[in-house]
Amino acid sequence: MSYHYSMVIQWSQEDQLFLVHLPEFPWQEFHTHGRTYEEAAKNGQEVIEAFVEMLSQGNQPLPEPRMLPTKPLQVA
Repeated sequence: MSYHYSMVIQWSQEDQLFLVHLPEFPWQEFHTHGRTYEEAAKNGQEVIEAFVEMLSQGNQPLPEPRMLPTKPLQVA
C-alpha cells in the first residue's frame, strides 16, 4: 500500500550510511538506514508500513501527512 508520509534521507559520514528520518513519526531521530540511497528509501517505506499497521492494530490515529506549500515558491 502507498502512504503519503515524508521521508528525509541524509548521508552520515560518521556511519558511512544513508540515515532515514520520518518526520510524521517523531519517536526517534532516525528510524532506519541503508548502504545506498535506494536501500534507505526501501527500508524507510517498510518502516512506514510497519508503523501504520502498528497504530491501526492499536486503534490509534494515524498522523496527518505533511504537505508542501500550495503556493509557488518565489526565488529572488
